[in-house]
Amino acid sequence: MQDRFTFEYAIIRIVPKVEREEFFNAGVIMFCKRKKYIGIKYNVNPNKLKALDPDADIADFEEYLNAWKLVCDGTPSGGKIGAMELSDRFRWLSACRSTIIQSSKTHSGLTDDPQKTLEELFENYVI
Repeated sequence: MQDRFTFEYAIIRIVPKVEREEFFNAGVIMFCKRKKYIGIKYNVNPNKLKALDPDADIADFEEYLNAWKLVCDGTPSGGKIGAMELSDRFRWLSACRSTIIQSSKTHSGLTDDPQKTLEELFENYVI
């Protein structure tokens, strides 16, 4: 039996018109301290976006989420936040905010394969 490790995750939400508070799930961010893992997976569904805001530009949302990925990956392009510890990056990305890209509250679980679990969460909550 493989060891299982605790992890935390948050669902990434697209909120095209913040004042209306309507959203759809577009991704998942996940953090597993013991495995030194932070991962993000997202997909902006154009049909869902246009249903909530016909004038929205999908490229804008993809650009913002790509910036989240750079922070998550810890690349120099992720800036000062991307240079932080894994846990600090996860906390920053999953923090409560009232912008067009938001996160759910964080949830926890157990995993023996963080990447596989990220894929499963994405399939369950986004697709």
